[in-house]
Amino acid sequence: MQDKRAEADAILRRAAWRLVPLILIMYIASFLNRVNVGFAALTMNQDMGFTPEIYGLGAGVFFWGYFLFEVPSNLIMEKVGARLWISRIMLTWAVISAANAFVQGAYSFYVVRFLLGVAEAGFYPGVLLYFTYWFPSATRARILAIFCAGVPLANVVGSPLSGWLLGLSAHGLSGWQWMYLLEAIPTFGLGLLALKYLPDNPARAGWLSPREKELVLARLAQDERPAVHGFGEMLGDWRVWALIVPDFCIVFGIYALGFWMPQMVKAMGYSIRETSLIVMIPYIASLAILWGLGVSSDRTGKRALHYSISALICAAGYVIAAWGTGHNWLVIFGFCLAAGGAYSGLSTFWTVPPIFLGGTAAAGAFALINSTGNLSGFVGPGMMGWLLQLTGDYRAGLWMCVAVLLVGAASMQLLSSSFHRK
Repeated sequence: MQDKRAEADAILRRAAWRLVPLILIMYIASFLNRVNVGFAALTMNQDMGFTPEIYGLGAGVFFWGYFLFEVPSNLIMEKVGARLWISRIMLTWAVISAANAFVQGAYSFYVVRFLLGVAEAGFYPGVLLYFTYWFPSATRARILAIFCAGVPLANVVGSPLSGWLLGLSAHGLSGWQWMYLLEAIPTFGLGLLALKYLPDNPARAGWLSPREKELVLARLAQDERPAVHGFGEMLGDWRVWALIVPDFCIVFGIYALGFWMPQMVKAMGYSIRETSLIVMIPYIASLAILWGLGVSSDRTGKRALHYSISALICAAGYVIAAWGTGHNWLVIFGFCLAAGGAYSGLSTFWTVPPIFLGGTAAAGAFALINSTGNLSGFVGPGMMGWLLQLTGDYRAGLWMCVAVLLVGAASMQLLSSSFHRK
């Protein structure tokens, strides 16, 4: 039995090397197309006459489209298969992301951002569900840590790239318009690659032999069977609805940083090029925190605790950034902690729902929790813009983030004992 388990684990490691890099690159493209609006704002807002409030609303309205279509999208994926559906998601959002280049004012900006949310709905929870088809729960935090590294990596790649593209001006288009157009091209190509190279599950992987498929499926069957499987049963489980709170809080911290950090750094007196390079620093630093907490979570199995630690690290980062105003190096250090805590919190959070959810319940819950929690991507940037316009200072928004993350850490600890109850 142990020999078969070891052989199955070796096959799954090989599968991880084959699948995870492709999915990671897809997520990098996803997040880049979602938050490149933060860099576009450095010149787009002036060109289009957008106030901070208009920009914050437009950046956040993406999440209403995401919210409305995410649950149906994930349920469709379970029916038609990951390969076809993930490819469809990527191809449509690439086209709509490029359409940002042609907005004519506030209302067209709102419409395109909303449609981008509709197109992208289902990608993130779809991948979470996909990982449950392939990887046992004992290793899932590390897999999710690698996947969630796509967010900081998108910013590491996107910051200098976006900063460079903003300097382009040709054929009657401004730099921010070229940025939207050129950054959508890789996403379209990845959508075509997904159609060819992403198997729906181990049973349909052409690069596994029949014996390897049997070993892998047997290994996955050894996981403790979750208690909740039906969609209706999931909707009636209070824990699913309660988990929206910690997800909302950690995502709040992510998007407040992603949509506003370039502008906060530029306001310190840096040029666009300097800003694009400085913004890379927190995202590079966050990778170490993300991986360390992911490994620790797998080793100890204390999923809720690691989420709360991550949320507290993120809150501490925002405290330092707020207190350190006027000392640029201290603010950047605070952003490093905020980014590391936010992304590690996101990866450890998604190891919690599969403790008690499986099958269609998991598909629906991943989408329900993620779509509702991601409304913080609307609330957070919008509130940051409103507070900036009201006070003329970024610190009020930073303190708001601290309060939200403390609520997230406390809520997960209050819930933690309920996940293992029969």
